[in-house]
Amino acid sequence: MNRKHSSLLPVMAFVVLFGLQAGAINAFAQGPGAGGPGRRSNMPPIPLAGDTTHTLTNSFTPATNVKKAPDANGFIQRWLVLEPIKNNRSNSTMTVSYLNTTLATDNFSPDYNAIPKNGETVKVAGQDLKWYALDSKYFNFNLYHFSYATNTIRNGVLFWLVTVINCTEDIKNVRLSTGPNSAGAFWLNGKQVLVVPGDKDVIADLATSPLLTLKKGRNIVRAAVLNGQGMANFCVRILDENGSPVKNFTLSYQ
Repeated sequence: MNRKHSSLLPVMAFVVLFGLQAGAINAFAQGPGAGGPGRRSNMPPIPLAGDTTHTLTNSFTPATNVKKAPDANGFIQRWLVLEPIKNNRSNSTMTVSYLNTTLATDNFSPDYNAIPKNGETVKVAGQDLKWYALDSKYFNFNLYHFSYATNTIRNGVLFWLVTVINCTEDIKNVRLSTGPNSAGAFWLNGKQVLVVPGDKDVIADLATSPLLTLKKGRNIVRAAVLNGQGMANFCVRILDENGSPVKNFTLSYQ
């Protein structure tokens, strides 16, 4: 073989491998929406070990009974969030089958349309855990900051979250779009619509569901986010068929 062509083989192999990886990513996530490209955020830093304030108001405000609109880019900032459940799985081994098995077992309710009450305590996996209704100050909902503020476990964790989308009319042909760290699953009105396995960063619109319909009235979104080590975080918004954020609805926790 020509020596010049032989020297190009490693380079060609790298190009092919890179192309395959890019194809896999594009097949998994249907691409960022308009009005808010897939990106990492300028998120607040993880609190220093010496910071003992443990204050929810650093990243959140208590949700009120007044319905809330999504933010300017369509991100959902209002969630009911349960204190974290211990989960020792490493990020890289969070497969779809593992997620579905774990989420069926360590579940606060088998009714996926259940709406918890703010401040109530439930027992999950042998732990007494409290629900909080919170509005994030940022487009993402920082679960590491939540667990730090509530002085609960911050590594090897499973979080359950619920929000209610209120619509004045049916909104058809939309997608639930998310970026969880590290893995997650999402339900709409009792039906699982998206599973994101593995070790992911918080990138807006990393993964999107098939086309859905938000019905007139109340729509219940449930989320589960799992993380092994480091930052636990996620973001969610609704996109239309063209990838633009949908904002003609309100949010509540009841």
